[in-house]
Amino acid sequence: MPESERTNIFEPFYRPEGHSEGQEGGVGLGLALVREIARHHGGEARCLARPGGGTVFEVDLRGNETTV
Repeated sequence: MPESERTNIFEPFYRPEGHSEGQEGGVGLGLALVREIARHHGGEARCLARPGGGTVFEVDLRGNETTV
């Protein structure tokens, strides 16, 4: 995934160039929901370049320290 699209991928209904609705399923809500859920819990979701090519998604919830 090009670096220019990595932040856009978390926008609701965003579809990367060449990915139309129905072609591969989904409408672009999954990653937007992941980011909102992570943020709700004090974390963050990121789209990063993987060494050697490709993309990796990271969800960090370490910001949510709860004592029970």
